[in-house]
Amino acid sequence: MDTKSLFKERRSVNFFDKSREINDKILQEIVNLAVLAPSAFNLQPWRIIVVRTDESKKRLFDFANKQEKVVEAPITLILVGNKEGYADTNPVWAEMLQSVGNNHEMVDGAKQAAGFLYGSSEERKLKFAESNAGLLAMSIMIAAKEFGVATHPMSGIDFEGIHKGFNLQESETVVMTICMGYYDKSRQLYPRRPRRLFKDIATVV
Repeated sequence: MDTKSLFKERRSVNFFDKSREINDKILQEIVNLAVLAPSAFNLQPWRIIVVRTDESKKRLFDFANKQEKVVEAPITLILVGNKEGYADTNPVWAEMLQSVGNNHEMVDGAKQAAGFLYGSSEERKLKFAESNAGLLAMSIMIAAKEFGVATHPMSGIDFEGIHKGFNLQESETVVMTICMGYYDKSRQLYPRRPRRLFKDIATVV
């Protein structure tokens, strides 16, 4: 599907066909395409919790204001950002060192810059985690559409409840959830509402 069609045809689907599963191969292909999304210093400070079992769906359902799509969709992803993804423990630094021919000075400089830019305050840590994981989230939704899979992003959720209920680390933050499945064509979506365009949202300075 061409890029224009991907954007124009992607919808946030409320109704999922409960009889159709997403197989592991398709899910992995979607995610493996989506991780081409950009991230700061290529640090990829994110991970994904795939909510698939009935028990996990019920747990998430209670944290998602009991929205039916959480139990109707075959999968819901919990997008998790790592507020300390700039730290030495991130394996991407080792990959970067190899990529630049073991230039330790370059990598050490990048580490220092990342530590200052993203780790010098709690606000910066949170911005770092959420902005990067947000890029991954949109990338997942576009990639899913390429494979004929419908999605619905959700931020009307109990972030703290999910954090505790799914045993996230202190350094992690819940960014959003994304329901994934196949559109139940027996049910009708609302027409797409108008978007504010360049002339409405852009200021040239």
